[in-house]
Amino acid sequence: MSKLSLNTKCVSAMKISMICLIISWLTTSCDPKSDRSASQKPNVIILLADDAGYADFGFNGSEDIKTPNLDKLAGDGIVFTDAHVSASVCGPSRAGLITGRYQQRFGFECNPINDFSGLPANELTIASQLKQAGYTTAAFGKWHLGDEEDAKPNQRGFDYYWGFLSGGRSYFPGSNGDRPGHIQSIRENDEYTTFEGYLTDALGEKAAEFIAQNSEKPFFIYWAPNAPHTPMEAKEEDLAKFEGHPRQTYAAMMWALDRAVGRITKELEQQQLLDNTLIFFLSDNGGAHNNQSSNLPLKGFKGNKYEGGHRVAFFAHWPEKIKQGSRFGGLTSSLDIGATALDMAGISMDSERSLDGTSLVPFFSGEQTGNPHSQLFWRKDRMAAARIGSYKFIRIDSLGSRLYDLTNDLDEDEDLSVTHSDKLNAITDSLEAWEKGLMDPTWYEPDDWNQVTWLIHQDLFNNQKVRIKSPKQLKQIKGTYLDKQLPEESGEKASKTLNE
Repeated sequence: MSKLSLNTKCVSAMKISMICLIISWLTTSCDPKSDRSASQKPNVIILLADDAGYADFGFNGSEDIKTPNLDKLAGDGIVFTDAHVSASVCGPSRAGLITGRYQQRFGFECNPINDFSGLPANELTIASQLKQAGYTTAAFGKWHLGDEEDAKPNQRGFDYYWGFLSGGRSYFPGSNGDRPGHIQSIRENDEYTTFEGYLTDALGEKAAEFIAQNSEKPFFIYWAPNAPHTPMEAKEEDLAKFEGHPRQTYAAMMWALDRAVGRITKELEQQQLLDNTLIFFLSDNGGAHNNQSSNLPLKGFKGNKYEGGHRVAFFAHWPEKIKQGSRFGGLTSSLDIGATALDMAGISMDSERSLDGTSLVPFFSGEQTGNPHSQLFWRKDRMAAARIGSYKFIRIDSLGSRLYDLTNDLDEDEDLSVTHSDKLNAITDSLEAWEKGLMDPTWYEPDDWNQVTWLIHQDLFNNQKVRIKSPKQLKQIKGTYLDKQLPEESGEKASKTLNE
């Protein structure tokens, strides 16, 4: 072969390569999606499970509950191993998360029962602040933050809402609450609507539709399905997948939850938005005693001040800023979600209404290490707790207190109140100082639930098996020695208890 023919072939090959590069560049530059991630503020999505067990995710060590989509997100993001919500029950926890402030500061201390006032009108939500910064905002699923006009999602910063206002409902259409005006009915914005199939799937589909329709500008999604909260209901095909499983219904409900998350993730990928979207996943509190969930190795469960009540599975996914496969052991709170979202969006904090959360952005990059919080606090009526460093303090009115060192005793079995009196005094002083900045609860839970909670803590204090877990069981001990131990409800609290 001559040198001339060889050079000619080389030149031709170079021309073809150049043409391919030009075509590729033109194709990419003509696709509006290609530059979208780089040209707009990051999207924010909160995925909030309901009463999910701490141990019931693959990324947290579960082998029997299958959550592949969540595990993939967690594996590509950062898992927080010492993360907590601000309350061990649904309503107050959500109030803290959506505002970024301890909910006790504005009276949302107890779980709402039936009609209640909801979030005070002067409390800003993450949605309202992001909306002011140009974000399109949407909420899906369980609200549980008020059903009066000024407390509904569309009045609290959300451009779009699809879900129900109450604390729970059936996963299938056609229940007693599926009628116009009922707080369990499905609403699109504030108009009655319904759905087909299984509610968790419908919530995933609705969120995906919103992403597709609003992909050209930054958005904030608060996605809060009621899974796996009771009632224990699952699709037949999902139940069949887990036939013979000792927690069959729960496993099927968690599988559906994960499937819905996968639908949302798939839409983000199709819209080329996944890399530029900050996703938080967590549960609103620990697993409940009545939904087959597991909080192992933690002690306690939903509704009490032990770790199983408020330490939750928690991760963040943001490929543009978070190193893949990270694990972070610093003391973290759901209150940090609001501060992080606002920081990431370039929104300055309201100096008159300071947030209790800390931005996690510098912790994502490794620019900052250590603990986002030196201390955290909890309170619900008669129960209070505090965490300073590795020490955990629990105080129950008319029962006493306990002090634990979680570094050496994550099981919360060994009370150190006597041997570590200096630590006890310091953490007690800090809790009482924090309480001075709170207001009294706007409402209280019914007395039977307070009595149940008191008995639960009595057993947990003494490292005993919990005997009474519900008001129904409470009625069965009436007149027994357990009944005689219960503290009486004060007249002031009784007058502010709902349903009274």
